Amino acid sequence: MTQPLALWTAPTPNGWKVSIMIEELRELGIALPSVEVITVDIMSGEQFSDVFSAVSANQKIPGLVHGDIRLMESCAILQYLGEEFPSSLYPSGADRYYVLQWLTWQAAGLGPSFGNKLSYTRYMADVPEEQKVHPLTRFNAESQRLLRVLDKQLEGKRFVCGEDFTIADIAIFPWIRGYKWSKIDITLHPNVLAWKERVRHRPGVKRGLAYGAKLGEEEQWSEETKRKYASGGSFMASNQTIAESHSEE
Repeated sequence: MTQPLALWTAPTPNGWKVSIMIEELRELGIALPSVEVITVDIMSGEQFSDVFSAVSANQKIPGLVHGDIRLMESCAILQYLGEEFPSSLYPSGADRYYVLQWLTWQAAGLGPSFGNKLSYTRYMADVPEEQKVHPLTRFNAESQRLLRVLDKQLEGKRFVCGEDFTIADIAIFPWIRGYKWSKIDITLHPNVLAWKERVRHRPGVKRGLAYGAKLGEEEQWSEETKRKYASGGSFMASNQTIAESHSEE
């Protein structure tokens, strides 16, 4: 396809997956069409708009439009870009399924576990503290179990699936990168720590993380930005917001 790509996104782990993918493809010299980046203000509820809902029926970023193709779900978008613009990021043959299982592992396990821990840690302002104890314990324990799985997988490897950087690394990295925000201790897992450092220094990754970031905050949020995200996260996680989004459908 020669049509331009339209990426609907926001500076979150799932949004960064796709922007990193685009920049890593460019880093490999893959010829991409022009890319229009459309920022969705999820803090004010733009994800519930009719315009964005036509791209992402699930009303969550990211969304991708490429010609007649409209895609939601970050991992599906990674697969699409990997197939549409072939490279070592999404290998062929048996290696593809090896990568695909770790992509699915992130979508089904690591992302939800880290995301739920983050929500209860930072955003659930309307939930009494005593009601947070069980979910915080549960999601932290599951996150640590998943980190042990990842640490073992990375033993003796540069990247998740071997010597080559793939969409499995792209999907997993933004969640691991935000471990302090989620208050999940990754320092117990040396292979994960070493891998995180290898990944974060990649030029394509650095450029991808800059999508939607304030100048100078690509690596570290300012206190003002942290407060903004904490406030916006509370808005998105509140039961009232969820109820209102359903009532508008």
